Amino acid sequence: MPTVPLPDDPSLEQLRKQAKDLRDLARAGLPGALELVAAHHPQGAHAVTLTGAQLVVARHYGFASWPRLKQHVEMIERYRRAPDEVSETTSLTDEFLALACLRYGDDDAADRWDRAARLLTEHPALARISVHVAAAAADEAAVRAHLAADPALASREGGPYGWAPILYLAYARHDPRLSAAAVLGTARALLDHGADPNAGYLWHGLYPPSTALTGALGNGEVGQPQHPHGFALASLLLKAGADANDGQALYNRQFGDDDRHLALLFEHGLGQGDGGPWRARFGHTADSPRDILRGQLWWAIVHDMRARARLLVEHGADFLTPYAAPGGRPTGLRTSHGKTPAEVAALSGCTEMVSWLVAQGANPPAFTGPEALIAALMAGDQDAVAGLREHTEEARAQRPGLVVWAAARGKREAVELLIEVGFDVNAKGRGDIPAEDQWETALHEAASSGDLELARVLLRLGADPNSKDARFDATPLGWARHFEQQAMIGLLEPLTS
Repeated sequence: MPTVPLPDDPSLEQLRKQAKDLRDLARAGLPGALELVAAHHPQGAHAVTLTGAQLVVARHYGFASWPRLKQHVEMIERYRRAPDEVSETTSLTDEFLALACLRYGDDDAADRWDRAARLLTEHPALARISVHVAAAAADEAAVRAHLAADPALASREGGPYGWAPILYLAYARHDPRLSAAAVLGTARALLDHGADPNAGYLWHGLYPPSTALTGALGNGEVGQPQHPHGFALASLLLKAGADANDGQALYNRQFGDDDRHLALLFEHGLGQGDGGPWRARFGHTADSPRDILRGQLWWAIVHDMRARARLLVEHGADFLTPYAAPGGRPTGLRTSHGKTPAEVAALSGCTEMVSWLVAQGANPPAFTGPEALIAALMAGDQDAVAGLREHTEEARAQRPGLVVWAAARGKREAVELLIEVGFDVNAKGRGDIPAEDQWETALHEAASSGDLELARVLLRLGADPNSKDARFDATPLGWARHFEQQAMIGLLEPLTS
């Protein structure tokens, strides 16, 4: 029986309960429990003790022993923070800090940061009261005064989020007019007094960590802003020893086309070394620098980001070896397990990417059966599709939501071909990655991007404008309104109940 990844934000209490339940079920002779014991206990299937059940639970999650698992979860608990859940504060200093910083919650917006700026204007003495406020405000003089009185404050965790001062500096967004001199002077003061350039936290216990470097570079799934002097601050942190293999910083910035962050990180060792202190803390559960590059290459390939793919390959990203994601981590690689980067590109219809990878030395994709049909459909190759229709049923079974992925990529020819051979125009899937979670329809994707021609094609082919997505319970019209696609709103409003 294969191992599985730990659930997000794991609880040691829940893991202990799992072990107790397993012990009781194995003693009762439940076949499923005994099968689990047989797979992970050296003595095979038997009525385990609590200690034995704990060993089975640990090995089920990929750890050699219960103490190793316990140590790992305790490390998560040590660094876990949930800044977006802080709703009340008890002091003006904490109120300012809670408002001033990017915290990756639903309320990350200019109105919060404006309130923080007004609060600091009304109470300028706050920086003299708190080193964390002084850091967030980039008040170098106040920071140096605090550190002169107590140098240990440079690393003292505090404030509403339990962060070190350098994190408040890196995540502050309340004042876009801060000068570079003030920001960098404040950072140098903290670093000179022992602040950790790799300081960070686990957002809701999730790995990889959100570090000071992550905060400086900014961005994210909804385009959160970088620090006003993000690249200068990031460069300073890297020169001070921040590890360039920052998985969360890379994730946050992968959604846009700007590759400047990659150039900076490559300059300071991205893809090299041992992964730094965070990987040392989390061991085999953390991606290696090589795997981080491979993950970034995968994202660039499936989104047809050719310039980024070239940059990654030029700096050593492995474009020859098949991807391996048994157990599905990260989620996006589930449909790419056992596929080379060139094959992944072909299955997303990125024909120019395939040609480039082959020119670099990759083997040309040689699909047969349903995968050959999927590649032909995504490429919009009608002739190839005509010769592969016998595999349609298998292809639909493998990728039932493929029409959503094609729509998200703006591939109108592929969408029409998919529906022509029998894929469901109202099937749900994911538009961000080629995975089969049933999230939204192709019409939702067209609505969010404002692709009127694609929306008309989908409606002509039977797309239901009243279908609601699985995450936000919204119609395509709701998505068009959210993304302020006025022409799309005009198209969908008369058609939506």
